Parts: sequence; structure tokens; C-alpha cells
Amino acid sequence: MNYSAQTKLIRYLREELLIPADAISLAIRQQHNLSSQLPIILWQFGFITIQQLDQVFEWLEQTESLNGVGASPAT
Repeated sequence: MNYSAQTKLIRYLREELLIPADAISLAIRQQHNLSSQLPIILWQFGFITIQQLDQVFEWLEQTESLNGVGASPAT
């Protein structure tokens, strides 16, 4: 996950799921440079529910498909 994608994820977590900034900061410190694990860490620490975790994964999937992530390069 690049910086822009992580910024969008953090904005989503704060604005849509109302996750406190200090919870997100703690999770970021715990992720050891593996940005894709941020939602899992938030769930492990009890900052989000399993339903919210599912929402985050759905949001990530939609965001990636809109940005063309994982799409095959044109030949």
C-alpha cells in the first residue's frame, strides 16, 4: 500500500468508522511497515469490530478496483 492509499484508508477509518486518532496511531506503530495489516491490527487491539473489519476490507477492495490495482497491463 502506497502513502496515498494509506492516507485514504486512515481518512476512511476516522471519518466513516469514527476510529480515534490515537487508536490508528498505535496500530501504525505496531504494523512494522506492513500497511496492509493496519485493519487487522486495529481489530486485534479491539479498536474495531469484526463487522467494521469486513467494512474496511470491502472499502479497500472497491478503492483498489477503482484505481485499477491488480489489473492486467495493456498489451
